[in-house]
Amino acid sequence: MINFLPAFILIIISTTLVIINIICSLTLISLTGLIKLIFPFTPVQKITHKLADVLVGIWAFINTWMIKLINKVEWDIEIKGDLSKDKWYLLISNHHSWTDIVILFSVFANKIPHPKFFVKQEILYIPFVGTACWALDMPLMKRYSKDKLAKKPHLRGQDMKRARQACSKAKLSPTTIVNFAEGTRFTESKRQQSKSPYRYLLPPKSGGIALSLASMGTTFDQILNVTIIYPDNPDSPFKDLLQGKLKRIVIRVDTISITPELQGDYENDNEFKLRFQQWVTSIWKSKDNLIATYHQQK
Repeated sequence: MINFLPAFILIIISTTLVIINIICSLTLISLTGLIKLIFPFTPVQKITHKLADVLVGIWAFINTWMIKLINKVEWDIEIKGDLSKDKWYLLISNHHSWTDIVILFSVFANKIPHPKFFVKQEILYIPFVGTACWALDMPLMKRYSKDKLAKKPHLRGQDMKRARQACSKAKLSPTTIVNFAEGTRFTESKRQQSKSPYRYLLPPKSGGIALSLASMGTTFDQILNVTIIYPDNPDSPFKDLLQGKLKRIVIRVDTISITPELQGDYENDNEFKLRFQQWVTSIWKSKDNLIATYHQQK
């Protein structure tokens, strides 16, 4: 590790490594996407899918290596329950930093299928990024605002239909779908603006979790409830990572069985919606209390 170097040198080195890794990975993964587009045959699709998956694994490995090279970081990881690369998972997590995505890939490497994230359909039009997401079979979503649904009621339910279509490929091989339930990265200003009842979290959006469960039906084997904590770098973990100042990463993982009570019509069944929201709220309360214990240790 080289974290003995001055912070301004470390941030130049780490930023350069991150950019090179992203450009190379996106380019190579995009190429697999082009091959997949040009040759829409099942054998080719399977090969390109596996190749893209390998490239994502290499990207994650390099990121993990970079974290260890730049930082003298302590990894504190506890996983309750057995994991397998041959199962389907819905992973729900708090979202504190851009670092979270790298951390999830690092922690679960060779334990579960590579995580896939719901991304907005508009991302398809971003050069390389859109092609890479398509090549990786990331579920693409198009959500409609309340105002638009009010003007065009016929669009109601289309997001659920698109979600089912987006998840159809995820049913073909073991997959991990990630849902950052807060919808955005946590900041103190966002917490105050949203009038969050939690000390270290934003209010969770239960609809996204319910949508994922409804879209995948009984395909998911388990829910992974992940809590990510940066006890010594709560304000700017990504910046601190680049400067070699990231000290400790705490990961707690609980496995949750998927029961019939967790699946229903979230949009039209008010009784189920309320019950589901209460279930998510209980998870977030426990998550907030867990994070609080680490901040109180400082």
